[in-house]
Amino acid sequence: MPIDIDGLSFEELLELNQRVVARLKMLESMQAHIEMMQFNLGQWVSFEHQGGRLLATLVKYNRKTVTVVTDNGQRWNISPHLLSAVKEAGTAQPQSPSGKKQKRLR
Repeated sequence: MPIDIDGLSFEELLELNQRVVARLKMLESMQAHIEMMQFNLGQWVSFEHQGGRLLATLVKYNRKTVTVVTDNGQRWNISPHLLSAVKEAGTAQPQSPSGKKQKRLR
């Protein structure tokens, strides 16, 4: 559906531009919200930083980003599309290195 803008005045073009920008911002905000809802507060997530992966806990939803906190207390505001969910390991009991059962002391 082609739109002919050649006949529009300067003021009409400015208003059209403002409406297009507002619509693009709204669509971007909706997409960020959809991506954010894939994660829960308190969830472990990871993200790429300087060639390595950092693990963090999601603590807050922002307008376009989420706030995460690493184990050493660093806070990051990150776009949700850069995050990956971390599957938490089970609560398996540690085994002795030799694979033999350890004796219990009483």
